[in-house]
Amino acid sequence: MIDWQELFIPTHPILSIIVRGTLTYIMLFLILRFFLKRQSGVIGIADLLVIVLIADAAQNAMASEYKSITEGGILVLTIVFWNYAVDWLGYRIPAFQRLTRPPPLLLIKDGEMIFRNMRQEMITTEELNSQLRQHGVEHCSKVKRAYIEGDGRISVIRADKGETGSNDAATRAVT
Repeated sequence: MIDWQELFIPTHPILSIIVRGTLTYIMLFLILRFFLKRQSGVIGIADLLVIVLIADAAQNAMASEYKSITEGGILVLTIVFWNYAVDWLGYRIPAFQRLTRPPPLLLIKDGEMIFRNMRQEMITTEELNSQLRQHGVEHCSKVKRAYIEGDGRISVIRADKGETGSNDAATRAVT
């Protein structure tokens, strides 16, 4: 027999669920933003955070850790709200964007690797050379500037042709 009341009626205070979801999101976002290095070629920190938190919240609702589906749904909506709010605030308020997304960091200047900045982001020479090859650049001496962007991607401006853009065949044919 299905207990419909247990299935849909929250047993925890709704405000408590919202506060827990909010504090968890903010805590994990700050930890990921300030204590993890940027990774080239992976999904963004905020996207990963939302996926993990939603999966956990939904799992709790399905596994009856919460007594109702409604509680799990409220927690999922709280997490989605904060993800949207952080993106919206970053778009509308430049100072907030600087908090949520690190600025580009120069890795190569006029053909010379900047080892201090590479060390800061824990990027090895081999990793940087691999990224250059993916942009169609054989050696760092052919690079005017290379940056690691806030999302972990590496952008390259060639000394002879300008920015390389993405590393797909159509872009290489144009450059």
